[in-house]
Amino acid sequence: MRIAHKATVAQLSVALLALLLGGCDSLAYYRQAIVGQLSLLQQRQDIAKVLQDPAVPDSTRHQLALVLELRKFADQQLHLPVRQHYSSYVDLHRAYIVWNVFAAPEFSLKPEQWCYPVAGCVSYRGYFSEADARNFAVQLEQRGLETYVGGVSAYSTLGWFNDPVPSSMLNRDDAQLAGTIFHELAHQLLYVNGDTGFNESFATLVEQEGQQRWLQTLPDAMNRQQVLSAVIEARKRQQQFVDLVLPTVAELGRLYQQTLPVTEMRSRKRGIQADLRQRYQQLKTGWNGYSGYDHWFASDLNNAQLATVATYNQWVPALQQLLQRQGGDLERFYDAARRLSQLSAAERERQLKELSPEL
Repeated sequence: MRIAHKATVAQLSVALLALLLGGCDSLAYYRQAIVGQLSLLQQRQDIAKVLQDPAVPDSTRHQLALVLELRKFADQQLHLPVRQHYSSYVDLHRAYIVWNVFAAPEFSLKPEQWCYPVAGCVSYRGYFSEADARNFAVQLEQRGLETYVGGVSAYSTLGWFNDPVPSSMLNRDDAQLAGTIFHELAHQLLYVNGDTGFNESFATLVEQEGQQRWLQTLPDAMNRQQVLSAVIEARKRQQQFVDLVLPTVAELGRLYQQTLPVTEMRSRKRGIQADLRQRYQQLKTGWNGYSGYDHWFASDLNNAQLATVATYNQWVPALQQLLQRQGGDLERFYDAARRLSQLSAAERERQLKELSPEL
């Protein structure tokens, strides 16, 4: 453990140097990122040892044992680069591992981007402290931008470190935990600098496909059917949510292209946002009391928030088509996705649009 810790410090020092030389942003931001990541690495414990601790709650013990099974499944059945990822555990003592800050102009749905030497340009900025995230959001708002702060239960370091399982990842049922593991491992497999939409859509597709295949392996047929039915229902609601929001995003996009007085633009924008809230209330009546999206609609519904839905779901249908064209063979699908990743951004978008059933 001591040797591994020294190696980690050396890696972090190299990473910090690269970030500083990149000149992308302030030293203070990178300091919190380095300190936060180092804290995780220092606190992680081997899951096998955690499972031997009689003080560990049964629910945590169950999910950590499941993580070890999911790692094997991801390696053997999904052909994902498991390596030593998620073989250790960190108790965060907080709800989320990081908080991401999203921002967009008042009359644009194009999110702000921040560029880093390792991850390239992304449409969010992450903080290990919620207070720091919200302070940064205030700074952006003072520049006239709209912001949205969202908690994140897991993230990938893209192979720089052996990612641990944070306690925030365990605040979900078994099927959701499986999907999260597969999603984050997918980022280890394929990541395109500067294309958040493609990266998240690819990982979401792998998450959904992996989750579906894992559920089929559950030994208890009755339980398997119950869990599968719950997953299908949750996905149906999620797709209904996406289908509800994306037309609003498109409508706002058309509004922002018009040349109108600022007061009229704001008035029309508020009307579109109010209509979205009303349509959500109508949609929710068919969810048998489910209210999981209420917290999302309790926010401002500003451009930064709405843009996240488009960014994280934009190319999932296209990649589903790509998987079908490969006969459901994941390795062939990964190869096809890699070929897309090697194209220029414009050409990749063109081909993804051709694959999208609704376009």
